[in-house]
Amino acid sequence: MSTVTLNNVCKNYAGIPVSKNIDLEIDNGEFVVFVGPSGCGKSTLLRMIAGLEEISSGDLYIGDVRVNDKPPSERSVGMVFQSYALYPHLSVAENMAFGLKLAKTDRAEIDRRIENAARILQLDKLLERKPKDLSGGQRQRVAIGRTMVREPQVLLFDEPLSNLDAGLRVQMRIEIASLHKRLRSTMIYVTHDQVEAMTLADKIVVLDGGHIAQVGAPLELYHYPGNRFVAGFIGSPQMNFIEVELHRPSAQLTEIRLPNGQLLSIPVDSTGIDAGASVTLGIRPEHCLPAGQAEASIEGAVRVAERLGDQTLVYLELDGIGPATLRLEGDVPVDDSAPQALGLDPNRCHLFREDGRACPRLYREPGFTG
Repeated sequence: MSTVTLNNVCKNYAGIPVSKNIDLEIDNGEFVVFVGPSGCGKSTLLRMIAGLEEISSGDLYIGDVRVNDKPPSERSVGMVFQSYALYPHLSVAENMAFGLKLAKTDRAEIDRRIENAARILQLDKLLERKPKDLSGGQRQRVAIGRTMVREPQVLLFDEPLSNLDAGLRVQMRIEIASLHKRLRSTMIYVTHDQVEAMTLADKIVVLDGGHIAQVGAPLELYHYPGNRFVAGFIGSPQMNFIEVELHRPSAQLTEIRLPNGQLLSIPVDSTGIDAGASVTLGIRPEHCLPAGQAEASIEGAVRVAERLGDQTLVYLELDGIGPATLRLEGDVPVDDSAPQALGLDPNRCHLFREDGRACPRLYREPGFTG
């Protein structure tokens, strides 16, 4: 079984906590992505699973075996690093075979594993080439193949696409997703790019300051973030946030007062918050409505309108509030000399308590079954 279980795992450097009370279950065959801003502890967590960092406290299991004290070579994990780290004087086949030769694996078994990995990674026609004769994407596939031939129970990826240009990153995302479908092996992937996380993961682990902010399927985190940090991190452009007053709390339909005095009722459960309290309204740029189509709206000056073809991003400075973003259809005209309304769709609004926790949304997104 290639399950991975972390029970209250912590990591301290010179008494400073880096990973804090991590509890996580990764199922057999699952593709899990650790995501978060720089310094949140995602790579440290991956390195503890790999055995490259000691665990300060807690328990780590791979399958049914506690591996805290086991070296990397005895954990049945394989790691693909940010750097390809290929030997330039060796061919693709020789690079892939290098670790197996050190382990004194039988020659016939080495050939079998290389042939199998090369076929899966579409490297079978490149086995005699040297790294200098390969593209960046091909080199990354060789690095993945070098790990695959060891036939580990768990494949670990530490920001493997960060050195590639934008076009290659898209191509390699597709290839890694396709690889997981073929292998159905357990994969753990670290990235700071939430687009990579959304497109690759069965389950996303959002890390914030060394602790887990939320765990869930990509669309669950997008539609129902558990706190303001996750709401702002998942989604591009990020969610708009507006400080509002809780006018009438309710378990079904909460009424808020906007900074311009308008009242808006939204389907969230705000029980436990007093009337008059300051709370934060959140709405994604793609869920905002144009002027005249919303029950309530806030006007702002147009700072910049970016026309991207399929969409137009309008960056606003809301009166007395601050910056916000509105996403429109690509051919919608924008008059940057006139005020632009940010229309609020009550069903697509989120509400966050003073401590950042989200009030439960009662509106179910069409087609979402999570």
